[in-house]
Amino acid sequence: MTPDISFSGLLLVALAAFAAPLVLGLLPRVALPAVVLEILAGIALGPSGLGWVELDVAIEVLALIGLAFLLFLAGLEIDLGRLRGSTLRVAAASFAASLGVGLAVGGALWAAGLVRSPLLIAIILLSTSLGVVVPALTDAGRSGSQFGQLVIAASSIADFGAIILLTLFFSREATGTAAKLVLLGGFALMAVAAVLALRRAERSTRLAQLLVRLQDTTAQIRVRGAFLLLLAFAAVAERLGIETILGAFAAGAVLSLVDRDEAMTHPDFRLKLSAVGFGVFIPVFFVASGLEFDLAALFASASTAVLIPLFLAALLAVRGLPAVLYRRTLSAREVVAAALLQATSLPFIVAGAQIGMELGLIARGVGSALIAAGLLSVVLFPLAALGMLGRLPPPSPRVA
Repeated sequence: MTPDISFSGLLLVALAAFAAPLVLGLLPRVALPAVVLEILAGIALGPSGLGWVELDVAIEVLALIGLAFLLFLAGLEIDLGRLRGSTLRVAAASFAASLGVGLAVGGALWAAGLVRSPLLIAIILLSTSLGVVVPALTDAGRSGSQFGQLVIAASSIADFGAIILLTLFFSREATGTAAKLVLLGGFALMAVAAVLALRRAERSTRLAQLLVRLQDTTAQIRVRGAFLLLLAFAAVAERLGIETILGAFAAGAVLSLVDRDEAMTHPDFRLKLSAVGFGVFIPVFFVASGLEFDLAALFASASTAVLIPLFLAALLAVRGLPAVLYRRTLSAREVVAAALLQATSLPFIVAGAQIGMELGLIARGVGSALIAAGLLSVVLFPLAALGMLGRLPPPSPRVA
């Protein structure tokens, strides 16, 4: 039986998604990411605010696609060619240090009776928002510098590692850890096979000519192919009992590996993908996250409200402290700026908190506090880092 779908709630969600960047555009002095306003608009429209919109089927489906697209574009940001040599070693050491600090922070919060699962909290605090960090570095003219390459590499490893750990230990499928490792291994082999198959197909002159001919027509064949790849990886991940966010992220990473000649034959391809993702689906995910935000649970007790600055400090400790490993190659100011940028996280916090609440491992108030801390990190940390980067000397030469 066809579900009764209403578009009235989705209309208000779309209106909020449209208004958020428009308002910021009219107020250029307000250095606030649109995602923050989108979540706040969802809170205002949802049950915690005016009660005008509830999460229905139409919103839920588009929000799920939005989350998948967000992780897909994050995977697309990863340039595995940059992850080599000393940059890879330092970035990997930084992630290992983050995991150690995260486990210590999670254990301390659990011992204080503030959280139920120290490991889940540690994993949620591990990630960095590439979608916020990369534009911040680009705006500062530092994306190609040694500083920028190190931050991007560390953030990429943090994103990938956090998603793997969340899938391994807290997948919504009730399978054992050993079974999940086998499934993850099979999934990794599938990703490698996909890369090899796509690269082989890419060498076909006839296929390449056909793609060029169809890419800017109504067929938009490359965009359709990317969406097919995203859905294929998400569907396989779901079938294997792996988190679909891993499938979406892996699809983006696979496309990043395969798509090497975009500047020559299809310079607008990634711009089109960003337009589809950030223009349609991703804002729905963030507004819907605001609809689910439990404001009453957040301020139900003083101890829960205190968690917001506590989680913000924990985020800075888990992702920021390991930046001291960069002090041999970066200046003191660059190390502090790197710490702030690496501590910027929101999309993964939202996804991880939602999974934790569904599994009963995170109370709704704690989940809301985590998301609120993520919101503050996106507002405060990049702004402070950009302020420091603006006072730095000219960027260091690009890493070879």
